[in-house]
Amino acid sequence: MESFRDRLVDILIKGKVIKDKDLEKALAIQKKQGGSLGKILIEKNYISEKDLMVVMSRQLNIPPIDLAKYKIDKAVIQLVPEKTVKQYLVMPISKIGNVLTIAMSDPLNIFLMDDLKMLTNYKIEPVIATENDIKEAINKYYVSHVQDISKILDGMPSEGVDVEDEIEETVDVSEVAEESQSAPIVKVVSLILNEALKRRASDIHIEPCEKLLRIRYRIDGNLIEALTLPKKNQNAVIARIKIMSKLDITETRAPQDGRFKISFEGKEIDFRVSILPTTFGGKIVLRVLDKSSLSLGLSKLGFLAGPLRTFNAALARPYGMILVTGPTGSGKSTTLYSIVTQINSPQVNIVTLEDPVEYELEGITQIQAKPEIGLTFASGLKSVLRQSPDIVMVGEIRDFETADIAIKASLTGQLILSTLHTNDAAGAITRLIDMGVEPFLVASSLVLSSAQRLMRKICSGCKEEIEIPKSVLDRVGIIPEKGQNIFHKGKGCQRCNGTGYYGRIGILEALIINDKVRDMIMKRASTDDIKSYGIKELGLKTLRDNAVENFQNGTTTLEEVLRVTAED
Repeated sequence: MESFRDRLVDILIKGKVIKDKDLEKALAIQKKQGGSLGKILIEKNYISEKDLMVVMSRQLNIPPIDLAKYKIDKAVIQLVPEKTVKQYLVMPISKIGNVLTIAMSDPLNIFLMDDLKMLTNYKIEPVIATENDIKEAINKYYVSHVQDISKILDGMPSEGVDVEDEIEETVDVSEVAEESQSAPIVKVVSLILNEALKRRASDIHIEPCEKLLRIRYRIDGNLIEALTLPKKNQNAVIARIKIMSKLDITETRAPQDGRFKISFEGKEIDFRVSILPTTFGGKIVLRVLDKSSLSLGLSKLGFLAGPLRTFNAALARPYGMILVTGPTGSGKSTTLYSIVTQINSPQVNIVTLEDPVEYELEGITQIQAKPEIGLTFASGLKSVLRQSPDIVMVGEIRDFETADIAIKASLTGQLILSTLHTNDAAGAITRLIDMGVEPFLVASSLVLSSAQRLMRKICSGCKEEIEIPKSVLDRVGIIPEKGQNIFHKGKGCQRCNGTGYYGRIGILEALIINDKVRDMIMKRASTDDIKSYGIKELGLKTLRDNAVENFQNGTTTLEEVLRVTAED
């Protein structure tokens, strides 16, 4: 009988979904290392998961399923234990009579089918789904621990939970949920962190109210209420986080800042902690900092090719100043960190001056500004320049003194990276002059001024086509490509929690400073004049241009374009 591998090879060749040479490479790897041919093809990017699913479905006459669009009954979930679905990467879908339908990425795993049959006492009917979709479904239906928190808190005393145990530098929240010997409050805090990371939250808000403790997650820029805890547990939760952050648990009247690390799914995640006294107790905001996202570099932040080329050209300069502007939460710090990670090497001395230090990076000298002891950005920058740096990252230019020192440093051979709070790239130039910096210094030092924002992406699990009338596009000043009136939006599904959006991308406005712009700066030209010149003569793509391009290529929606960017 022809083996499944041979049948898969045959169908891949006939379907022309993979190059012969790529298939030969994958077969050679399988012969040498073993493992699933399908998995090797996906890992080496020879074929996409969805294309392979379609191929297998046709070959085996087993229907495919899009799990993101499928709602699964809780009674069905309970038929297969969490340990089993994680071990085999399967997902129970439905039960009719004595037949249990299971989604799997490898439906020819006979041992798996037998195990499931013995475990559930049902006849197993397979359907095909991608491995990523199965993982998403497991995270949604099995790993959502929030509903367990009320059970953990049942029977707890109203006051004084003992949480003063020894906190290791790294705590694995994936395992702590299963440790029955842990104090209930330890498990509750760990489950809150675990759930936030599973749901891709960038911030966790723990907010004391009059009669309860509210937990909210910021996901793709929007705050979503996750759960509430009884008021009696408020002090214990706050104390637990203070202990993890090595803060003073007795201090309740003054703001405190700290940080701690956890281990999550093999990655080290940093949390930056801010505690602020409020009417009903200490409000805590935890910023989630995942260092692994920085190693991807600028090219993975979603910027369009044109502005990215301009930015990289400026980075190739040995000295000068590069500014990244935008409001709070627009991704400025992530962009700067990605740049620093990208250019970090043993041959380069990189020093950062921040308030606070967000990501701790290996091989880079990072300094925490402490204004209360006189270590401001300005004074710190003076000391940094005596350390023979090649590249200096200043967290933010807040005043004339910092701006003046940074600009003069960029003229003496250092590459200075920093941020400003302005609305667009050209606005950063006039902001520096308004601070009191002489125009000739700005003109001589500035290499590039950029502005950025973050836009939500349409969820791929529920993306659908929509028709937008030309009259609507005309009203908002968008000129569609010739003959185009079909665009996209997210319908809302389980994967995106009904929002229609999943993940975010950056949009970038990059203004290169050439001789003409320098001349305009010397003559104190207005922001509008500099921006107009950039658009007409330098091909500057504004934030609105970037957003519209992402809308027209199906990455985002018209609503996001109007929400995130202003009309030029």
